[in-house]
Amino acid sequence: MIHFERFLLDNGLRVLVHEDHDTPMAVVNVMYDVGARDEHPDRTGFAHLFEHLMFGGSKNIPDYDEPMQRAGGENNAYTTNDLTNYYAQLPAKNIETAFWLESDRMLELAFTKKSLNVQRKVVCEEFKEHYLNKPYGDIWHRMRNMCYQVHPYKWMTIGQELSHVEKASMDEVQSFFYKHYRPVNAILVVAGAVKTEEVKHLVNKWFGGIPSGEKYIRQLPAEPVQTAPRHTDVHANVPANALIMAWHMDARLEPGYYAADLITEILGGGNSARLYQALVKEQKIFSALEVHHFGSTDKGLLALESRLVDGVNHNDARAALEMELIKLVNKGITSEELEKVKNKTESMIVFEDMSLTNRAASLAHYELLEDASLMNTELERYRRVTVDDIVSTGKNIFREENSNTMFYHAGKSSHA
Repeated sequence: MIHFERFLLDNGLRVLVHEDHDTPMAVVNVMYDVGARDEHPDRTGFAHLFEHLMFGGSKNIPDYDEPMQRAGGENNAYTTNDLTNYYAQLPAKNIETAFWLESDRMLELAFTKKSLNVQRKVVCEEFKEHYLNKPYGDIWHRMRNMCYQVHPYKWMTIGQELSHVEKASMDEVQSFFYKHYRPVNAILVVAGAVKTEEVKHLVNKWFGGIPSGEKYIRQLPAEPVQTAPRHTDVHANVPANALIMAWHMDARLEPGYYAADLITEILGGGNSARLYQALVKEQKIFSALEVHHFGSTDKGLLALESRLVDGVNHNDARAALEMELIKLVNKGITSEELEKVKNKTESMIVFEDMSLTNRAASLAHYELLEDASLMNTELERYRRVTVDDIVSTGKNIFREENSNTMFYHAGKSSHA
């Protein structure tokens, strides 16, 4: 059970405090309710750009990292399609340094041409290195575009096109900041060797005077139910042929999410999983294979990524894969197999919660989803999944008309 207290500042900032006096450290985690799904289709990559800009100096503090390091702290950030998260861990006795730094960049970034140019260049180089020049780097650019027709999950957090960030003007960047990075759109979690009353005092001192901003009301187009299978072929200079498939699945808080998560473990959770045993070890069709999903807030994707053994035909590989999926939904699984993946999932959750940084981020994420107390009922939701749930969820996901398939051909670069 993760204990916490919650309070709300007058400017709308939600604050959660989790006391843990078994450590001398503290974590200050600021999660903003903005991700790549909140970008304009002609200006994608902005949420990720801000992940970098937030370290480029704020109104009163030219350098974020140096004061944090002097206080014995370390910090980082990450962006997804659904959220942006900034976190710092430092000795609890120096926690006010983190409040000072975080509040100043929530108040206002420096917004200098130099900072924008530097961070824009960093993001563009990242785009080129990981998504344009890296073998298989374009897979999820292409797959997302095929899987989603209208929902902004169509693009990755890095952005749909390099030019969107390259052409970003100062006015556009400032407008994005004041729309999303406001107290009313943020959750602050303070965890570790802290006392709630002292945190309340410091939070009011450092964050209370920041203008609240207007609450961003999300109005995203719902993705229509897919009614026909989709397929694409890609030819590229890569080491081996690849097969990538994706199927639409339930959103993060919908009932089928937990069964779908367990299905990814049943099919692809390590060397004892079904697909590895059948298709890698026994039939030797794939040299590498993984099954995962994106944990998306809105309706997401369950995905399979694989590399084919030399000489194996794409169609044969897909047919063998589909035979295993048919076995899952027609013959089901044993209660022992389900218990095994439940135990593994529970161990992973418990292990993650051992980290103070992870606990703080999870509290923020559950609060963003609906309510931080969901963190304490998550394991029970997995435990309630039955064999029948696995079968019915599998049948719903692995329908032919719900499938998106990419045959990635090793060879000359072209696209068919």
